[in-house]
Amino acid sequence: MIYSIQKRFEDFFLFTAELSLFAMRYFREAFRRPFEINELLRQCYNVGNRSLPLVALTGFIIGLVLTLQTRPTLQEFGAVSWMPSMVSISIVREIGPVIVALICAGRVASGLGAEIGSMRVTEQIDAMEVSGTNPFKYLVVTRITATTLMLPMLVILGDTLGLYGSYIVENTKGDVSFMLFFNQVFDALEYQDIVPATLKTFLFGFAIGLVGTFAGYTCKKGTAGVGRAANSAVVIASLLIFIIDFMAVVITDLFYEL
Repeated sequence: MIYSIQKRFEDFFLFTAELSLFAMRYFREAFRRPFEINELLRQCYNVGNRSLPLVALTGFIIGLVLTLQTRPTLQEFGAVSWMPSMVSISIVREIGPVIVALICAGRVASGLGAEIGSMRVTEQIDAMEVSGTNPFKYLVVTRITATTLMLPMLVILGDTLGLYGSYIVENTKGDVSFMLFFNQVFDALEYQDIVPATLKTFLFGFAIGLVGTFAGYTCKKGTAGVGRAANSAVVIASLLIFIIDFMAVVITDLFYEL
């Protein structure tokens, strides 16, 4: 048993070291010519446009459910007028970024792991290296950059539709006008709410792209390896999202105290 625990610790630290070296290689390659602009734009389309319907629907439902679940409790305390402020701060600060990031981790990270993993298994990456093409720059750098750039936009869309879903519930149950609802929303939000929440979405996107491409790029031979790469990409990316979110909250609280 002691050997098993020791082996798990060794595997964990080895994985962490390999992932860190992979990230360092990304930063080295990202600022070197040639820049794969066309592939970057194609990956931005794949990450952003194809995730759009799922993110939009999820954000809208989050706003509906959060308002429907919270409204009866606020009514008991006579504080239903605080609903727009509460929903806006909850969605913009925490719920929106984390839920959208987890959705993208499930869809994008698994897709990257399976796509690049299948290319590794079928030796397409080896063929690119032999032909003189830099597969890391073409396959990895473009995809990590695309997820880093597109996730904040998806989060903004999800937050917007979440607030609109909340407005629909408030308009239906409380006869609250559009102007009144969103005036209270923007009165409640401050730069301290928006800026940290937006900055951490870039980190979420980077983590999703990094883990997905790493899992695929280091995929072992065989079709079973592709499945393990896709599965591990989702699990590790989701875990990193929670860790990054926790660290961002701690750092933000430290700035508030200062």
